[in-house]
Amino acid sequence: MLTNNKNVLNWVDEMVSLCKPDKIVWIDGSEEQLNALRKEAVETKEMIELNQEKLPGCFLHRTQPNDVARVEGRTFICSRDQENAGPTNNWCDPKEMYAKLTPLFDGVMKGRTMYVIPYSMGPIGSPLAKVGVELTDSIYVVLNMDIMTRMGKSAFENLADDSNDFVRGLHSKANVDPDNRYIVHFPEDNTIWSINSAYGGNVLLGKKCFALRIASYQGKNEGWMAEHMLILGIENPQGEVKYIAAAFPSACGKTNLAMLIPPEIYKKEGYKVWTVGDDIAWIKPGKDGRLYAINPENGFFGVAPGTSEKSNFNALASTRTNTIFTNVAHNLDDNTVWWEGLDKNPPTNAMDWTGKPWNGKESDIKGAHPNSRFTAPAKNCPCISPKFDSPEGVPLSAIIFGGRRAKTAPLVYQSFNWEHGVFVGATMASETTAAATGKVGVVRRDPMAMLPFCGYHMGDYFKHWLEMGKKVGDKAPKIFNVNWFRTDADGNFIWPGFGDNMRVLMWILSRCDEKVDAVETAIGYEPKPEDINTEGLDIDSNVIKDLLSVDKDLWKEEADGIEEFFNQFGDKLPEEMKAQLNGLKDRLA
Repeated sequence: MLTNNKNVLNWVDEMVSLCKPDKIVWIDGSEEQLNALRKEAVETKEMIELNQEKLPGCFLHRTQPNDVARVEGRTFICSRDQENAGPTNNWCDPKEMYAKLTPLFDGVMKGRTMYVIPYSMGPIGSPLAKVGVELTDSIYVVLNMDIMTRMGKSAFENLADDSNDFVRGLHSKANVDPDNRYIVHFPEDNTIWSINSAYGGNVLLGKKCFALRIASYQGKNEGWMAEHMLILGIENPQGEVKYIAAAFPSACGKTNLAMLIPPEIYKKEGYKVWTVGDDIAWIKPGKDGRLYAINPENGFFGVAPGTSEKSNFNALASTRTNTIFTNVAHNLDDNTVWWEGLDKNPPTNAMDWTGKPWNGKESDIKGAHPNSRFTAPAKNCPCISPKFDSPEGVPLSAIIFGGRRAKTAPLVYQSFNWEHGVFVGATMASETTAAATGKVGVVRRDPMAMLPFCGYHMGDYFKHWLEMGKKVGDKAPKIFNVNWFRTDADGNFIWPGFGDNMRVLMWILSRCDEKVDAVETAIGYEPKPEDINTEGLDIDSNVIKDLLSVDKDLWKEEADGIEEFFNQFGDKLPEEMKAQLNGLKDRLA
């Protein structure tokens, strides 16, 4: 036993009597215990130990072909009142869902070991951190949770002996049966149940399940925010660091921005970029009234394909030690791993992600699954922030929203105020690429990049954002929108992106410090073309003007699309959001 907390002990006893494991192991987080589990996972072939000279502490894992990604259609928010789940979540009555899942969990761990994993989301001792306990029959889950969270006995330091404020996570891989796969959240019970999956996003219950779906509901009730945002710091040559949080839907360069390498013009002046987090931010007012953010996670759960020294040097460097690779190709010649986009030399003597023999030079089958992953300790990242473990978090100067738009959104604009900024985030959208759907240019709205992750009604979520702005008043971060994906007449990207995105971030920080003017447009404040630093870029001022242009006809269409999107929220849509939409229409007219 690692705790005297009766609420924890009673709940574990209840779940043991439901799942009936042969053995119970409490995970204390010690290296000795973890090494024994790694050894067992290798012996049972649950994991493959990789070349310990080239990849020390690294392992390969394969999931079943039917179990390779998050399953939105099987993910539920079971609030007691259907209205509280809102139109964007799958809902089921909690009583009905417990009745459906209890027989699936009954005796599911017979012949297996139940691992009891205490973990902290956020630094131990941080006032922003929260405690979870996950019960699982998977060693893979234990070892990944060790990377992704602060796992072990020390997590209970954040939980008083009489406290009931911990998230209860129950997971069993069961038979990995897709027809009985459920990832279910009971917000009012602080509970998550996951069954019949062994894939990361569905089973590492600290990740999206707790850190966003449950935490967003907790944040609404407790006066803070759980957001799908990266956090980065930009240090100037004088050693001052300003912090930015940013939300992007998938395929919009979020990890690249989080681990940005400054272009030469800034590097030689002494600028540095620090990564605090690549995926999730918990944001709370600090003692000085500003908003402070922590990354509740302790590692990166990154998509492997496309990650290379060229595309994201820092992400790749993070995977060199103590990393678990899932569903990538296994190079048998030197017992290392490979994936599409890593380099141009696929192995010829390899196993593909399903474990079948694979010759990368001759096969037209992919060696790694498109959603193959690496779980890497954040401390491995060369640009990890010195404030990564800071209990109070980092103060935010700016919040950025962004999407993938070919023509509509300019390179960057600033909201008129916090309320307008909430509207900008609430109407965030990306256009689909051919790879995603076969249909190109379909606008998909994803408010604050939280559509799949908000644990309650999205109308109430917008309201919570508005309330947070009132709480911090004029100390609120400034809100911006960016679009790295504007295209020319031939469909080519105009803006170079990657490290050069720092040029836009520098304008954003100048605006936060009121050091630079802006031009007022119908959609927000835009830079003067000469205020975007293009030194060293092969790009002239006319191109920058084009990147910043606002096509009113396109924006009128956009306003119609926003209205249609807002209609689904009915009476729950805050009046302020309706007023912002009407204001946009008036300015466009």
